Amino acid sequence: MTQVSASDLHVTELGETGPRVVFCHGLFGQGKNWTHAAKQLAGDHRVTLVDMPNHGRSAWTEHLDYVAFADRVAELFDAEDPVRLVGHSMGGKIAMALALRHPELVERLVVVDISPVTYPKTSEFAGYILAMQAMDLDTLERRSDADDALVEAVPNRTVRSFLLQNLRHDSSGWRWQPNLDLLGRESAVLGRWPEDELAAVAPYDGKVLWIAGSESDYVTEDHVSDMLRWFPRTSRITIKNAGHWVHSQQPEVFQQVLERFLAG
Repeated sequence: MTQVSASDLHVTELGETGPRVVFCHGLFGQGKNWTHAAKQLAGDHRVTLVDMPNHGRSAWTEHLDYVAFADRVAELFDAEDPVRLVGHSMGGKIAMALALRHPELVERLVVVDISPVTYPKTSEFAGYILAMQAMDLDTLERRSDADDALVEAVPNRTVRSFLLQNLRHDSSGWRWQPNLDLLGRESAVLGRWPEDELAAVAPYDGKVLWIAGSESDYVTEDHVSDMLRWFPRTSRITIKNAGHWVHSQQPEVFQQVLERFLAG
């Protein structure tokens, strides 16, 4: 496993031979969240895990902009070595925009539990941001104190543990890795799809697999027409007993579905 800071994006690389698979994580995530899937693929794939802008070890930006983020991630790729791109949630929107704007760089695309639409509500995620910002980091003595401080605002233990992966301790004390001020200030942008900015691009004609969780409402029948408008060669799979974080809630099933598509 190799850690690389490519300009302002931090990437982790696994595997030495085979097609290149690139993972784009969602809001509050990091590239390393995909380590389990990456290790399963690394025997016969070259895998790249990217920290999205304003997350993990990647640089912060002044604004949230899916198109700009897609173009920045695209700079990691080479048209002579097109990638198999996987994106979840926020990372799924970045991956979709990248495939549309730079189709020569993407051999095929996997979109995980997000649609190319603007969602009217992002209040759940905005609430998480407010709870994280409200925590008094100077009074923390251990990570369990942070867990206790989030219980009321984030009662789901799994979600709380996921958020706390972003809490780091160094010589200056505790700090959050994501750019919470920006994410909170422009939280409405997180829910939108950059329709106008992509209006002039052609549909992506590569193979696309949509993987949704049965208990999530981020991918619905109402979204199918938009999916097919932008990505006409789309196939869809819904994984039972999974919500928005389908890849962590049903990892074995997700891995089987992913590997079958990558090999096809």
